[in-house]
Amino acid sequence: MARIANVNVPNEKRVVIGLTYIYGVGEVTATKILTAVKIDENIRVKDLTEEQLQILRDYIGKAHKVEGDLRREVLLNIKRLKEISSYRGSRHTRSLPVRGQRTKTNSRTVRGNRRRTAGSGKIKAALKT
Repeated sequence: MARIANVNVPNEKRVVIGLTYIYGVGEVTATKILTAVKIDENIRVKDLTEEQLQILRDYIGKAHKVEGDLRREVLLNIKRLKEISSYRGSRHTRSLPVRGQRTKTNSRTVRGNRRRTAGSGKIKAALKT
């Protein structure tokens, strides 16, 4: 497995898909990176030469904020929102959707699959004998 930005990139994937395993690199960014370093996006990761891998590592390290640095920046941004008591910060604190989504229904992704309401209160009928 090739190691780029402290992430093991799978050998059997195309390079453009393999780069998306790095936190902060999506398909569009991966395509831009590969065009910048002049590597064909259709070749497999296992077919990259050591020189091409080194060029990729250097370019990603210099030009893009990925993995640990990006995660730290995102956490600091959320922490700042909480400290200044903004609306978005309070939504983060309560583990609720931040970007204006409805919460009466459909907020299970953020809150987890919590179902706090009781059932109808109707007692189940006894088994038939």
